Amino acid sequence: MRVPLSIPGGFSGYSGLFACLVLSACSTGMPTTSAMLDIFSPYKVEIVQGNVVTREQVQILRPGFSRNQVKDVLGTPMVSSLFHANRWDYTFTIKRAGAEPQIRNISVYFENDLMQRVIADELPLEAEFTASINTRPKGGGVVPKLQATPDELQPYKPAPNPVQNTAISPAAPVMQNYPPLEPIVR
Repeated sequence: MRVPLSIPGGFSGYSGLFACLVLSACSTGMPTTSAMLDIFSPYKVEIVQGNVVTREQVQILRPGFSRNQVKDVLGTPMVSSLFHANRWDYTFTIKRAGAEPQIRNISVYFENDLMQRVIADELPLEAEFTASINTRPKGGGVVPKLQATPDELQPYKPAPNPVQNTAISPAAPVMQNYPPLEPIVR
């Protein structure tokens, strides 16, 4: 039988017990309160926003490219404002639990709808970016073997059916003439 634990201030049940444990940890040499709360940290969602722009993509751009050509290489800009009609801004952010957020900004400047220059943060190569977001374990992970040899399949082969029942009559012949779907009017 569960006996409710009541502590002044509105704590009851397990929350009161947890509060007592946390508070007593300070005086007993147990891990600190913040260390105990780290055990119970919530799941943090990975947040990705914007366009991934790599060094190879920016190297393709040349002065004189039209807006459509820039859009073909870099994608649709994150910000294109009426107040800055001659500038497109590309921003990329990725925030992951346990890692520093990655933030990159690229600005493309136009004059008469032709690209003039690009100002960008330090951009990674595509291979570097891919390696930085790799979520696999450090050992590379073991890929399971996806094909079995005949010897490995031998224990799973079905046993032959030794008894053949000949008393079962063959299936009735399929009806060739189907009745009409609508009633016959006479």
